[in-house]
Amino acid sequence: MLEVVDLHAGYGPFAVLHGIALAVAAGEIVAVLGANGAGKTTLNRALSGLIRPTSGRIVFEGRDITAAGHDAIVRAGLIHVPEGRKIFPNLTVRDNLLLGAYLRGRAHRARNLARVLDIFPRLAERLGQLAGSMSGGEQQMLAIGRGLMAEPRLLILDEPSLGLSPLLTEELFTLIARLHGEGLSILLVEQNVVQSLAIAHRAYVVEHGAVALAGAAGALTDDPRLKSAYLGLA
Repeated sequence: MLEVVDLHAGYGPFAVLHGIALAVAAGEIVAVLGANGAGKTTLNRALSGLIRPTSGRIVFEGRDITAAGHDAIVRAGLIHVPEGRKIFPNLTVRDNLLLGAYLRGRAHRARNLARVLDIFPRLAERLGQLAGSMSGGEQQMLAIGRGLMAEPRLLILDEPSLGLSPLLTEELFTLIARLHGEGLSILLVEQNVVQSLAIAHRAYVVEHGAVALAGAAGALTDDPRLKSAYLGLA
């Protein structure tokens, strides 16, 4: 479904990604793990067309999208829920959700809205509320719901647990597993190693803009290099 080959990207003269290679098959949850500054957000921005790679290829469902604009990538069904939620605080919950269908999914807005509100009952109770007045957990629900309004073929979740309490983080990962169970393919980009590996099929560990470890999630969970670097275990 998604194939990234020898991807290099950065900002002006500053290179951040150094030959990233990864793949996501249809029906998978694939985790991209790494600390702050590892290059995860730059990778997401390149995949979403927000920055142009300096070299390498990005292929989505058989189509080379390396040089595609962000609007064309959204229309193709590669939907990015960004780090920090990036909701519109002065718009209502309903308007934020409907904006998710601006480029894709417009024909089925009513059906998709009903589905999102079924997944997130708390949003149904707050449709007329200004998004900026909600809690952090509710805003994260809104950001994911807005992404679902675009009928994603592949959903990129960028640090969805950032800033959430342990209880809300647990709810979030349960939700991600539910969405996958309904047939959604997911690229989960996270610092939360343990819970990401618990629900992912495969994972990539990124360090200094390159893939340091890759493999089946279960195998990586037991990898002594990952335990030492990320879990503090000898």
